[in-house]
Amino acid sequence: MEKIISNAIKNQILLKINYKGTTRIIEPHAFGLDKKGVLKLRAYQIEGDSKSKNPKAWKLFKVDNIKKISELNENFQVRPDYNHSGDSAIPRIITKI
Repeated sequence: MEKIISNAIKNQILLKINYKGTTRIIEPHAFGLDKKGVLKLRAYQIEGDSKSKNPKAWKLFKVDNIKKISELNENFQVRPDYNHSGDSAIPRIITKI
């Protein structure tokens, strides 16, 4: 799963994930470890369900809760509001745009 996520970030490829029982389409931007060593993925969700009822928004996904993941045959552009200098929720970055 880590290779798929890193590849999608590096090549700006949309991902389809099953997260906590719901299917989502996301634009992955950053991937790494939080302060407790838990793998997290920062992405902009463009389709799918969301507990917050806001399906189009920045989300922080716990990688352990992703049950299925696949690359889609579609690229995305970096979001203009993406913080290139870092992500306080992911202090140890593995891959980022």
